[in-house]
Amino acid sequence: MPRQAQNSRISLTLIKLVLLLCIEVKAQAGHLADDEVSALREIAPQLGKRDWNFKVDPCTSSHDQNWTTTQVNSNQPFDFNNTLICDCNHTNDGVCHVVQIFLRAQGLAGILPPALAKLHHLKIIDLNANYLSGNIPQEWASMQLEYLSISTNNLSGPIPTYLGNITTLKIMSIESNQFSGFVPPELGNLVNLEYLILSANNLIGKLPVTLSNLNKLTEFRISSNYFTGRIPDIFGTWKQLQKLEIQASGLEGPIPPSISALSTLTELRISDLFGEGSKFPSLHGMTNMSRLLLRSCNIYGPIPPNISDLKQLQILDLSFSKLEGTVPDLGGLARLEYMFLTSNLLTGNIPDWIKSSTKNIDISYNNFSKSSAPASLCPDTLNLFKSFSGRDNLELHECLDESPCSQDLYSLHINCGGKETTIGRMKYEGDEDPAGPAKYFYVKPNWGFSNTGHFWDIDNTQNDYLANNVSILTMENSQLYTSARLSPLSITYYARCLANGNYTVKLHFAEIVFRSTISSYSLGRRIFDVYIQEKLALKDFNIENEAQGLDKAVIKNFTAVVTNQVLMIRFHWAGKGTTAAPKRGIYGPLVSAISVESDRSPPVDGKIVVGAVVSVLLLIFMILGILWWKVCMGGRISMEKDESAFQSTPCKATE
Repeated sequence: MPRQAQNSRISLTLIKLVLLLCIEVKAQAGHLADDEVSALREIAPQLGKRDWNFKVDPCTSSHDQNWTTTQVNSNQPFDFNNTLICDCNHTNDGVCHVVQIFLRAQGLAGILPPALAKLHHLKIIDLNANYLSGNIPQEWASMQLEYLSISTNNLSGPIPTYLGNITTLKIMSIESNQFSGFVPPELGNLVNLEYLILSANNLIGKLPVTLSNLNKLTEFRISSNYFTGRIPDIFGTWKQLQKLEIQASGLEGPIPPSISALSTLTELRISDLFGEGSKFPSLHGMTNMSRLLLRSCNIYGPIPPNISDLKQLQILDLSFSKLEGTVPDLGGLARLEYMFLTSNLLTGNIPDWIKSSTKNIDISYNNFSKSSAPASLCPDTLNLFKSFSGRDNLELHECLDESPCSQDLYSLHINCGGKETTIGRMKYEGDEDPAGPAKYFYVKPNWGFSNTGHFWDIDNTQNDYLANNVSILTMENSQLYTSARLSPLSITYYARCLANGNYTVKLHFAEIVFRSTISSYSLGRRIFDVYIQEKLALKDFNIENEAQGLDKAVIKNFTAVVTNQVLMIRFHWAGKGTTAAPKRGIYGPLVSAISVESDRSPPVDGKIVVGAVVSVLLLIFMILGILWWKVCMGGRISMEKDESAFQSTPCKATE
């Protein structure tokens, strides 16, 4: 099974549920109940749905694509679905009832229809990836839904308390919207809930302890919100939980001990915790764990060797924490595809199993022994950037090809993700390397980049780290913005051999991935941080907001000080923003171009300088000679005419 299918929000369990609820549409004598036809006529304008064909019966016209799309249009997004499903088999009077509605990626710009509550037999409603706005209507409180998915829309307002009345719910996903306020304690009444996905909203406050009542949960995701307080110790009752995601939620550490009770976990993602740190949590017994992310969690101490017991592990991300000591032997993890230990305090020798591995491994920004680095060229799947000098210095190694600086440089211009181009007198160097999850790339002798991270929930390809515009760009110097460099986590551009001093740094941005249409393609929120010389320069930077629109350029200017001939600019995703709008895997920093200029002009070539100095001195002597001649000779003539003149006296003294 492809990884994209494995990692879909609709897991195997959910698919089974949908199949159980799904009823085959057959041409038969039955017809949709009159009151439900009236309800659909009311629902259509509320949604903004204009193509339902009410001239035919929606339940018996299985070949009418206005009601059921049997073949996905290649021009539509990957999750396009236009399906209405009826139950005509469980009635004695030949009357059918609507039980499922799928309207994914329709470009619907209406509201959530209150009239849906008039479809009394409706079990599944899927309105993902549209442009619906407004609140969740109170009329829905009377429904008997089992599946409610309204993710990736423009919905707002609070999560209503009356959702707690729909106790039949098994799946609820409101991800990637603008919902705000507190999570109501009434959600603890949804005792049949198996999936609760609240990520990428504007939710605040503390998580209610009543969520501990949801003991049937198999998936819980609350990433990219603005919660406060510690991660609550509510996991002890979630014995069936398989996936837990708490990335950039606003919550504080430490990681609660009850995490260790989740022996059924297959995926654990916790990142960007504020507050108190913690030691590495116990993962004993989690033998089904395939994806483990504990990033920027302020975890200290050693990496526990018993991670090697997680034989199903495919992804291990322990980056940007305070882990120390040596790396344990994880060479026996045969399924491991990605390992990120970036930016920790790890020491000792780089293990041989890492140097010989063909997997994607990033151990950059650590303090390993330089003598243990590979003797030959570093493989493209092993990133050793700053792995010997930690966060403070840039110390490369022979396998990173650190060549000596032949002369000082005073400027650098990079067209990030694009071809070499010239703007006026400035040549922007090309930057078209496909990069990768653990990639160090350099251009001799003066610049390069280090990229770490892979895009979760999609099948990663070589095209994922470069962006190209799909619309016509009209801004000035548009050739700098037609392509851009992407990173799913962190990318550091560095410049070497710079003359020490002050520099003006210009960072060029334009959001060319999201679209300015009334659809889910305009709903993404890209948020990231920028560091210059490891000092925070931009926090929660949003290109679209700063540029006041899509496909518009914005240039941010900074002053940087170079003291060791090195300048570093890092673009970092701290887990905020959307990750599934308009589709999964769209997030992380994007940069179009970088310009670095010294505040002082470079010296001219030495020979030219010497010649120029000699010429200037000769000119000065000539001028002085002319002045002397005029003054002295003029004074002598005047003395002959007027012996009382004193101007000629100095000249006589010099004869």
